[in-house]
Amino acid sequence: MTLKLGVIGTGWISRAFVDAALSTKRYTFSAVFSRSLASGITFTEDFEDIAVFDQFSEFINSDLDVIYIASPNALHFEHAKAAISAGKHVIVEKPAFSNPKELETIITHAAQMKVLFFEAARNLHEKSFDIIRDFLADKTVVGADFTYAKYSSKMPALLAGDLPNKFNPKFSGGLLADLGVYLLYAALAFFGKPKYAHYDANLLESGVDVSGVGVLVYDDFKVALKTGGNYNSFLPCEIYTTTGTLILDAVNAISSARFVSLDGSSQTLAIQALDDNMREEALDFAEVIDNPTDCHYFEEYEAWLSLAINVSETSYAMRESAGIKFDADQN
Repeated sequence: MTLKLGVIGTGWISRAFVDAALSTKRYTFSAVFSRSLASGITFTEDFEDIAVFDQFSEFINSDLDVIYIASPNALHFEHAKAAISAGKHVIVEKPAFSNPKELETIITHAAQMKVLFFEAARNLHEKSFDIIRDFLADKTVVGADFTYAKYSSKMPALLAGDLPNKFNPKFSGGLLADLGVYLLYAALAFFGKPKYAHYDANLLESGVDVSGVGVLVYDDFKVALKTGGNYNSFLPCEIYTTTGTLILDAVNAISSARFVSLDGSSQTLAIQALDDNMREEALDFAEVIDNPTDCHYFEEYEAWLSLAINVSETSYAMRESAGIKFDADQN
């Protein structure tokens, strides 16, 4: 039986997830919600027999198994809570929620309603990610430098005097809550939760960050994180060990990895990224939903929740250190 998928949001990332989910043959695209009916109709032009809703209550009470949520960050919480209350599984685009309190509430609510919540941090589900993690298993890490910076399509509007959602505290914006999530997921998946974290941010007048440099402090080493939406970076990501340096082309959609030993010799890891880098997460979510009593999948799901909590708490601590406050933090 395939899962009936509903989607909240009609941006490019929603379309990418729908295509990825359909490629697994585990989902059928059934419905979309948009505040603009015209936008919803346009979104479904390439598909047949898709229900389009502009009334949220009608959408969440329709015949759906799982709902993918890609509304603005600050709306994720109310959308997820309502969907869970209606008995639907939810996949929430990263960052799932504005702060750890919202995340805790949703995890508890999902457990009470006997449905599942997933944060769509896609790099966690890439097979290449597992290869990196396995390679590091017998290594002693002494530090790392991770960078993810990409000139935002919203920068021209910001420079013209507008305030896009991406840079608006009302919508829980900023780069740490965008590209920075990939960096945090990679660091915490590879190295665990840090003792403490700090973020030196370049703040906009709105109060959120357009770029910044973070530091994660562990017992025996530190990890530097750099992110930005006002420039492009082509730097590799590096993990330093007592025997050499692992060089990655990225921390998400990883397509190449090379270990250079201290003696100068090198080893290339057998990694090949998929053309569709959301397919692996969509397949993982379907496996867990379809096997609710399987101990293996339950343990995997619990590990994802634990990591999501650690990432959320670390991100929040970094925001606090930089003086970044979202409107949602006041609720």
